[in-house]
Order: sequence, then C-alpha cells, then structure tokens
Amino acid sequence: MTTSQIDIFEKQIREKLPTYESPATAAEAIKREASVFGITFSADMDQNLAIALTRVIASLGSVEVLRHSSLIKPRDEWYTGPSAHDVHWPALEGYLSNVKGWDKDAVKSIDKSSSEVVSLLANPSTAKFRHRGLVVGYVQSGKTANMTAVIAKAVDAGYNLIVLLAGVTNKLRAQTQSRIESDIVKRHSHLWQLWTEIDDDGDFVIPPNRHFALPVPGRAQLVVMKKVASRLQAFRRTIIDDKGRSTSTSVLAQLKVLIIDDECDQASVNASNNDEDMTRINEEIRKIIRALPAVSYVGYTATPFANVFIDPYPRNKDELDDLYPEDFITALPRSDNYFGAREVFGFDPKDADNESTEEAGRDMIRTIPVEKLNTLRPARAADKNFKPQMTEELEEAILWFLISCSIRRTRGQGHEHMSMLIHTSPLISQHEGMDAVICGWLKTHSTDLAKGTGDISAKLSTIFKREISAVSLESDASLPTLQQLLPHLQQTLAALEVAIENGVSEKRLDYTKGPKTYVVIGGAVLARGLTIEGLCVSFFLRTSMQYDTLLQMGRWFGYRKGYEDLPRLWTTAELISSFRALARIEEEIRDDIARYSEYKTTPAEFAVKVRAIPGMAITSAAKMRHAFRTSISFEGRHVQTIRFDHQSERVVSANWSAASGLVDDIGAENIEDLGNRKLAQNIPLALVRKFLKTYEICDQHMDLKREMLLAYIDKAEQQLQTWNVGFITPGSSLSRKPLGQLGPIPTNRRAQLSASEKSYADIKALMSKNDILIDVSSPASDEDDDSWASFKSRRPARPLLLLYAIDQESPPMPSTKNRVMLDATDDLIGIGIVFPGAKDHAGAYYAVELDVPSEEKIDEALEELLAAEEAQTADA
Repeated sequence: MTTSQIDIFEKQIREKLPTYESPATAAEAIKREASVFGITFSADMDQNLAIALTRVIASLGSVEVLRHSSLIKPRDEWYTGPSAHDVHWPALEGYLSNVKGWDKDAVKSIDKSSSEVVSLLANPSTAKFRHRGLVVGYVQSGKTANMTAVIAKAVDAGYNLIVLLAGVTNKLRAQTQSRIESDIVKRHSHLWQLWTEIDDDGDFVIPPNRHFALPVPGRAQLVVMKKVASRLQAFRRTIIDDKGRSTSTSVLAQLKVLIIDDECDQASVNASNNDEDMTRINEEIRKIIRALPAVSYVGYTATPFANVFIDPYPRNKDELDDLYPEDFITALPRSDNYFGAREVFGFDPKDADNESTEEAGRDMIRTIPVEKLNTLRPARAADKNFKPQMTEELEEAILWFLISCSIRRTRGQGHEHMSMLIHTSPLISQHEGMDAVICGWLKTHSTDLAKGTGDISAKLSTIFKREISAVSLESDASLPTLQQLLPHLQQTLAALEVAIENGVSEKRLDYTKGPKTYVVIGGAVLARGLTIEGLCVSFFLRTSMQYDTLLQMGRWFGYRKGYEDLPRLWTTAELISSFRALARIEEEIRDDIARYSEYKTTPAEFAVKVRAIPGMAITSAAKMRHAFRTSISFEGRHVQTIRFDHQSERVVSANWSAASGLVDDIGAENIEDLGNRKLAQNIPLALVRKFLKTYEICDQHMDLKREMLLAYIDKAEQQLQTWNVGFITPGSSLSRKPLGQLGPIPTNRRAQLSASEKSYADIKALMSKNDILIDVSSPASDEDDDSWASFKSRRPARPLLLLYAIDQESPPMPSTKNRVMLDATDDLIGIGIVFPGAKDHAGAYYAVELDVPSEEKIDEALEELLAAEEAQTADA
C-alpha cells in the first residue's frame, strides 16, 4: 500500500509540475487540494509524499552527460539535463510512462540519450551561432522518440522555433506531424504555434504576412515539412526572399532555431557533380542555415555513410555552409528490446567451431529462388504490361502472416496493429498488379481457411509446423494447435485489409481508426522512414545499387514486444548476403564513433578515419565523389576470408598450392606443434607477401580485397618486417592433400549459410577470438571482455597470419538450422590477419580508387530512381 501511494504521489507531482514553480510547490498543492476534500494527511502520508518529492527532484536534477559515444568539437558546456522549471520534458516523460506504457528503463534510456544530444547543441542563450551535428540511430529503432525528447528539452532550454524536415512524401510528413503533436504539442497546446498541420495538404506555405511571429517567452513555433525544394524555398523566403524582404531583423534576432533533418542522408547531401553545382534541396537547406543568425542543424540517420563522405572543406564554404556535421557526431544506444540485424543475422561468434544459437541469429529468413523472380516482378522497369503471379513462396508468406496474427490474438494482442509488407517493385503499376494477385488469392481461399478445410488448410498446417519448429514459440506455456487457432484465424480473415502505399493509391494505410490487420503493398514510399505498425512478415525483392538505401529498406527491424518469435522475412539469397555484410560494416562505424570519442577525436578528424574503412563504396556515386580517391589503413584491424569460390577447381587448387608453398618456404622444422595449433614465429615479410600475392580472395567480400591488403602492407612495410604465422588445426579429420612439408593436417569444419548465393559459399566467420592469442603466453580467461578489441589488446606488436584448412564437405552441426554442407570441390584454405596497432591512431594510409558501379548497375539505378520519382511526384 505504501509503495503504491508513493507512486501515486509521484505521478501527481509530475502532472502538476508544468504549472508550478518547483516540485516542492507542486507537492504543497497536493496537500492543499486534499484538505479541500476533507482529507487530513497522516504521518505516513506525509512521509510518502516526501519520498515521492525526493524521487521527482532526483530525476530532474542535473545529470552527468558522459558522452560515451559522441565526437565533439571542443566548446563550453551549457546543458547538463532537465531542470525543475522545465515544462515540456516532464509532460512528455509522464505521457510516455502513463499513456504509452513505457517501462522505467525505456524512459530512463530516452532521457539520458536525449540529454546528451541537447548538450551537443549550441547554447540558445548565445546571440549568434551556426551549429551542425549528426545523430546515428538504427533502422526502425525509435529515432523519432529521441527526436521528440530532444525537441521537448531544447524548447525547455530556450529554443523557440523547431523545424522538422520529415521525409519526401506527404504520408511520412503527416505521420511525423501527428506524432509530434500527440507526444509534445497536445501536452501544453497553449504554448505552441503551429505553421503546419496533420492533413496531407498541411505542409508549410509562406504566411500571408510573409514573416515569422515574434517569439513569446515560454512559447515555441513548430514547422514539420517535406524535404522538397519548393517547401524549403517557401520557408527560406519567409526568412528572406529573393528581393531581400524578410522577417524583421528584430524578430530574427530573437529566433533560436533548431532544424532536425530526419533521414538526413536522403536528399540533403549534395549529390551534384561538384560543390558549386549543388542539388536544389541541399542548396535550400544551406541557404536557410546561412540566413538564420542562430541555428543548430541536426541530422538523424540510421545509415551515416553519405553524411560522413561530405567534404569537410568545400571550396565555397565561405559562401554557403556545408552540411558536414563538424560540431558533433553521436550514436544512439541500442536498447535491449530492439529487434535488429543482430537478431536477424546473428553476429561474429567467440568460437567459430561452436556457434551459439544467439550468435547464429534466429532462423527467420526464407529464400526466394532466383528463378521465381521473373514471375513476381518485371525484368525491366519499362515493361508496364507485366502481371505478377502467386508463387509458392508468396503463398507461404501470406499463410504464416495469418498464423502469426492468430497467435498474437491468443496472446491478447488483438487490440494492436498487425502488418505484412510486400515490397517487390518501385513501379506503381506493379503495386496494382500485386494487389489483384493478393485479393484474388484471398477470395479463393478465405472460406476454406476459415473452416479449416481443403488443400489450403493442409498447407497452412504444414507451414505452422515448419515455422514453430524453426523458431520456438517463446511466450506460450503450451503450444497452441491449429484447431485452437481457428477462431482467431477467422477473426484475422475478417479484419484483413490490403493497402497500397504509393502516391496515387486510394487504399492507403490508416492506423488512426482502431487496430488494423494489413497486407501492405508498396515501393519507394516504404523504403524510408514510414513506420509499418506491427510488422511481422516481409516479402522483399527490392534491390538497390546503393547499400545505404538497401539497409534503410530493412523495415522488418524495430520493436516486436510480445511477438519477437514470430517475424519472418522472405527474400533472395543475394539480398540476405548484402544485408549481412552491411550490418557488419555499419556496426563497425558505430564502434568507431564510441572508440574515437575516448581519444577526443573531433568530427573533422573522424571524416578521414571513416574513409579509412575498406569497402566503404556504399552510397551513391554522386554522394561519394569526395571518396573516389581516398585513404585506407588496416592498422589495428583484423580481417578474415568468409566467402569462398568453393566451386572453382582452379581457385581452390591454386590457394592450396599457395599455402603449401608458404609452408615449404618457412620449413616444417621452424613450425612449432602446439597440439591443435601450429606456430611459426619471426617470419620475414617477403614470404608472407609472396603468399598473399598468390592467394585469391573471393570477389564477393565487400571489405577485403587482395589489392588493398598488398598496397597497405607495402605502405606500412617498416612496421611489418616480421610476422608470426599460425595454423589452426582442431579437427581429427585430415586434409585430402598434404599441406607442403606438414603433410595432411587436421581440418576445420565450416558449414556454409543456407542463404548463400550458389556462386560462392558464405561461412559467416572463420576465426575464433582465442585463435588470435596463438602467440600470446597467457590465454584469455572467461572473465575477460568478449570484444575483439579486448582480445587484440593482449597481442604483441607483431602482425599475425592465420591459415585454416577447411574440410571439403563440412557438414553442419545437427542442432544448426541455418547452415548446409559446404560441398566444395576440395579442401579450402581460409586466412585471417591481425594487424598490430590501434584503430584510433591513423598509422599508414594509402590512396585507393573505390569501386565504381558498372554501366549495367547504373542503368538499374536510373530505372529505380525514375520509378521512385514517379511515386514521389504523385505524392507531392
């Protein structure tokens, strides 16, 4: 009872706080109001009120901003957290807890991360400032929640004009406006002036009097607009038009502007051929920043590749501000309940021989065969007459979606949204064709499904058994049977709607009118930003030559509270492979942000270091013009071959011969037998380079090329004069051929991922972390940090080359669900290299020309761009 009363008092104090001077005066008001109703506070009630007051004061006190994951340009500190006089953050905090049902840990996390971002903004009490920063989140990870918290705290701290650039479509802009209004504005609507509205046509227009309002102390103005040139131009002309007329100087001098650019790598980055010929959107944003005397510009993105490739030193910077985040770069923390790349694709195992279930990732990916693609999407965008067909894989995806909705209803989630995404083409005409296919299938089979009869119900049963075997149902004490699910399946079919989300559709998504069960068909508008509520099943064929765009299309990432075991993804092996590799590179950028912050690296210095990541040709060619010729360093890094041309007899044989040659050059007498490992020390660089020059690395590696390795080794020759060479030999099965003077050696078993492309084998991980300690006197213990950085910190300052003989067949472990037999033409040789040094110290760099897309890929990209523009134009 006591604890409950304390919680009630705490809630009442927070609710009153916005209209009282301090938490103490709010608490006094609670006692006064109680006396009006004849309630006299007992000693226990006084004590409980005091405890509640202490809690509130503690939560509102200054917080220590650790900046554990931020790169900043040194400057004076000004913001350390919410204060007792704040209005908007306490209201938002209470709304998140009491209305949205966030738990305390989630609220605490958003409080901490948003305070860090606000502390990185310019101090609004300063007369003039021009500030630029970048916030790196995760796809569908709640960046909007962080933005709303930042807005609330920024207004409390003194910012009075909030400008939110929300995507390039009406749908996304309206969705964002609705979110900001419900989360912040409606909490204290009398303190806000809105220049935009929730309606599709509620975007920003030049006000009748052609200027912004004079800021009123304690109040703020809000603009949520599409990131299109016409709207940005209207906003800029409200500040100052082409004839020099503008909002009055006295008003501008009092405006403290916060511009938040959601998905800032989309459209904002200058994608023209040179700095002088800026794209219109980029130009307008830069003109707006130049026209405002006091402005902080903050970009939010889950894929920061394009932004860190902005030239920090453009030639015309004195004329117009660039958008490089020169003042700060920060990475948002990954919350515990986020369902992202780690859950879908797993992560590098500590022991590659014994990958855990968590490291392997959930068995939730289903492959669509290449030969089925021509029945689902046109081979060329110009084929307007193409009609998609129902395939076995699409039917399975729909059936599992119906099952997943039924299971969620048994869990009491019938009041929540449930969605399936079908994303096969950016072409509007193809969306209509897919709609006809889905609606026709439902019309044919709904009756049998509802009754549990016919062949389709038998197939439903097969899919049900297969999928719950692949991923166990986590939250059910006893597994439901299909018979038990049938009433819920009937409810699902009755509620099911098919929506088409593009610029011309009349069957649009609408999550505002009660719980919805949707099959959503769409293209460009679904590729970024737009949230698909309750997304559980994705059928995804869309490709992109731009890897940042591809990663953004991962709508299946997000929060899946109460149904983490149900999501499934149907896609191609090629896309799965790209996503898996991209997730690894993206995570490395986040790790680098955190690591470099420890060494007080500034954002300008970070630009160079990000360019040092091999294989970063992963955004559009236009955005990467500053990265075509760049610098690369392998210092402090470890690399490993995880993809193999396993069906090429020439490559397999040549690599085995190269490894045998290295053994013979070293001499068997110089190789120490360590049981399940062998080690040769103090090997001359010339022998290692000779081997690497002969060894062929599969072209499918995104971040490992032989030419890059050799160029770096030549550049850093003085630091790499002697090497240690290790042979990892844990198995009892001997190689089919002798490895030089060592003879047949024990092999490693590395089954390939089942979703690998047929042309190559992807084993995900070659090295175990303990392998890199082969030449360390004291091995790692279970108490050590499991990170690669921790293991490498124990190593001597000498490069290490590891060779792995891999069994030709390499059958998967019986318990493994997402791997198949390697099935190579012969035993393979895999290599791993650990370079000495620290990644945060630049070390030796060398210039490299990054990969340029082929003409065929460029043609595909242009077709995709035209289709996307078609959708955006219709939606504008």
